Amino acid sequence: MTNIILCGGNGTRLWPLSRTLMPKQFVKLFDGESLFQKTVERNQKACDSQCIVSNTEQYFLAVDQIEEHNRDHSKSNIQHSTFLLEPIGRNTAPAIALACFALDEDEDEVVLVTPSDHLIKNEEAYLEAVSKAETLAQQDKLVTFGITPQYPETGFGYIEAKPKESVTDYELSVTNEGLDVVSFKEKPDLKIAQGYLSENATLDTQHLSLKFYWNSGMFCFKAGIFLEELKKYSPDIYNASKSAYKNAKEELVTRSTQHLTRISHDDMMAIPEDSIDYAVMEKSDNVKVIAADIDWSDLGSFESLDEEIESSQKVISIDSSNNLILSPKQVATIDVYDLIIVDTADALLVSKKGSSQKVKEVVKVLKENNSELPNIHVTAHRPWGTYTILDESQGYKVKRIVVKPGKRLSLQKHHHRSEHWVIVSGTAMVTRGTEEYIVKANESTYIPMGEVHRLENVGKIPLVMIEAQVGEYVGEDDIVRLEDDYQRN
Repeated sequence: MTNIILCGGNGTRLWPLSRTLMPKQFVKLFDGESLFQKTVERNQKACDSQCIVSNTEQYFLAVDQIEEHNRDHSKSNIQHSTFLLEPIGRNTAPAIALACFALDEDEDEVVLVTPSDHLIKNEEAYLEAVSKAETLAQQDKLVTFGITPQYPETGFGYIEAKPKESVTDYELSVTNEGLDVVSFKEKPDLKIAQGYLSENATLDTQHLSLKFYWNSGMFCFKAGIFLEELKKYSPDIYNASKSAYKNAKEELVTRSTQHLTRISHDDMMAIPEDSIDYAVMEKSDNVKVIAADIDWSDLGSFESLDEEIESSQKVISIDSSNNLILSPKQVATIDVYDLIIVDTADALLVSKKGSSQKVKEVVKVLKENNSELPNIHVTAHRPWGTYTILDESQGYKVKRIVVKPGKRLSLQKHHHRSEHWVIVSGTAMVTRGTEEYIVKANESTYIPMGEVHRLENVGKIPLVMIEAQVGEYVGEDDIVRLEDDYQRN
């Protein structure tokens, strides 16, 4: 069985903790581990291969975190890994279709489709549910996972199942058959959600199966069966996805067991945008739902995050209670309660609990003001390493740049700035125009405005450098890449 891990998402619901270039699945919230790493670890116990679908910018985060995870967890069932890169997201139906096409025409391969940003704490129950789903998938069923609603949530879609008519039938369905899916429901208002739970409560008192479940966004089916249903119900998506995959570029990545498939921007844009629910699941009459009580959360708000993690350690609380406080600094609260306080190096969010969904309105305002705050943290991750903005004002920017051993930046130039480089540690190979020369610790060099240049770490330790940019414009989009090892534009 292959685990298709969907790594999409723009990181706005947990801003400023997460950003577009560091969405919540990659933020290490759980004892130094990210939700993405937890997803990889959990599904390695059920699957022997994985296909990670990501956009180009987040791909390097996924690679780094998988390598970090594999160093710390020597036991793994994974024999083969594929990375499928989307230059732009077109929702889940195209992403899953492309991943299924990538299975080397093995139409009978069962795939387990999972988001990368969900928390599942009852792993034993989860693996049991996956085993049931795999059995149904082998019978050519499309299987989804339904979460028993604990309260009338308006932020989730719901799955309507056909209840079994007797206790015996219900027990049989739990062990073997799953439940037939009647329909998929949009995110309801509070009154409708309360009605769903009321119907469930009535069925529960009769010891019958429930009718309504939260839609977890997880699926299991044979790759070929899904593609057949996609072709039947959404042929435009099927045909465009098939064409995009045929035109894709394939590369060997790092080790022979890892491969990378790149979809072109034009081919991706030609695929109609739609979710798997709309494109297939709502239309097919071949769908089963597994009732999965797996202690699940999509961590889609700070309120849900508050239920799973502790506040920062450096908090002095004077007559204050029930606050979620996340900050690397010393924080003191006096006479406040029911607050969410999230502090990062470049932004501070203060919200009443119950109102944090409005953070998307904050992000919208920031984007309208052309702010970089929704997109990137002070420390940004790149395929070659990281950079941290130390200071910035009109006409200049100062960065700390760390380049991994053996890595190099793109061959590039800038129209609006010059750069001064001071090496702190390590050894740099500098390309400037037609020159190539070594710069060592405590030495510096200068890159004039408009000059073609490149920085490379030719040593065995990380290269650390302080870069001072001076010019009329020092935005990150003033980069003209002429050559790039990572095929970025």
